[in-house]
Amino acid sequence: MIRERFEHDLIAVQQDLMEICDLSIDSLQTAFKAFVNKDIDLALQVIKTDLKINRLEETINDRVILLIAKQQPVATDLRRLIVVIKAAADMERIGDHAVNIAKETIRIGKEPFVSSIEPIEEMFHKSISMLRQITEAFLEENTTKAKEIAKLDDEVDELTGNTISNLMKLKVSNEQVAQITSLSYVCRCIERSADHATNIAEHLFYLLKGKHYELNN
Repeated sequence: MIRERFEHDLIAVQQDLMEICDLSIDSLQTAFKAFVNKDIDLALQVIKTDLKINRLEETINDRVILLIAKQQPVATDLRRLIVVIKAAADMERIGDHAVNIAKETIRIGKEPFVSSIEPIEEMFHKSISMLRQITEAFLEENTTKAKEIAKLDDEVDELTGNTISNLMKLKVSNEQVAQITSLSYVCRCIERSADHATNIAEHLFYLLKGKHYELNN
């Protein structure tokens, strides 16, 4: 009976994890849509949504701590609960990066972009692909999918470095320097979101293999 109750609570907290995954990824997509379209109202919506993501992470933490305290799980069950907390923290940070992109969108306002944002769009789509893939890998407990994420992360890192380097080489007016800073920061936020996807992939390896792996080395 105790075991059944524990498994029921474990399923519930894993469902919470999937919810925060969906919310954070959706928030990042909405923030980028606002950025591309210079949609200030949409950017403000992202900032408001972040409160829901933060509260959900707190709920996950509280539920996991209570489960550990009351049930005293061992071995795989304990690893699973620790991984849930870590993965939720990574997803909450992705929500924060979405907020940062939204804030830069507001700063840029309706100004025309000083250069093509196609490279930024490319790195964004790769990052979203990574996040969707790690969510699927987590559900399926699929380490093969998780390992593929590290390869995409290298591509995002390279794109980020090249894009920021090209932005810094642009000859712009003093008034446009602030936008270069904003665009570079958006790139960094996307890159860091991809890093969190890799972190979650590593958490999955820890869950299934019982030891830590660094996938992007």
